[in-house]
Amino acid sequence: MSQPADLEVVRDSYDRVADNYVEMVATTGLGDVRTQPWLRAAMDVFADSVAGLGPVLDVGCGPGTVTAYLAERGLDVSGVDLSPRMIEHARRLHPQCTFDVASATELELAAESWGGLMGWWSLFNLPRDILAEVLARFAAALVPGGLLIIATHVGDGDLQRTEAYGGVPVRWTTHRWRPEQLVALVERTGLRLTAELRLPADDQVGPGVVLVARRNG
Repeated sequence: MSQPADLEVVRDSYDRVADNYVEMVATTGLGDVRTQPWLRAAMDVFADSVAGLGPVLDVGCGPGTVTAYLAERGLDVSGVDLSPRMIEHARRLHPQCTFDVASATELELAAESWGGLMGWWSLFNLPRDILAEVLARFAAALVPGGLLIIATHVGDGDLQRTEAYGGVPVRWTTHRWRPEQLVALVERTGLRLTAELRLPADDQVGPGVVLVARRNG
């Protein structure tokens, strides 16, 4: 699989913001679906739908907040993240779950081996052509009836970030998508869209979209 040219730069950026990000989740609830009713509802439906289909992988899990939420609902779920520092926090905060360091482009996903795959606000740093490769691999890795859930930022064009989470210096690109563009990309993998949730901007984050798609059985 192709690798982003800025992979190591992005990894280093997330290592630097990890501590502030964990503090933000703890103090504001941002990033924790339990504090955001519509996102919690989407995650609950996803959890109910994949229960019994096979293991679930949270790709770009950060400090494991959503991974742990799904584990509490009884799923066989694990997480991976590009940032070693994020994984350190995930293992400390949620020792009942399994976490490993890996990017979405480094995963070895066996065909028809996963009941559910997640890219929960974690794939927007991937260049558009590489995201297409990643989603195609995700689709092939799902069992028949398995679900993909992704969430990302909505907008036109790309945003170059130079600081984040309390002014920490970073270097990454946020690739923003129009919902219809992302739907088309997902459907080109052969998955069937089952839900689309559009989220307006609020005083904390910009507009977003959640997509759920199923592999036909």
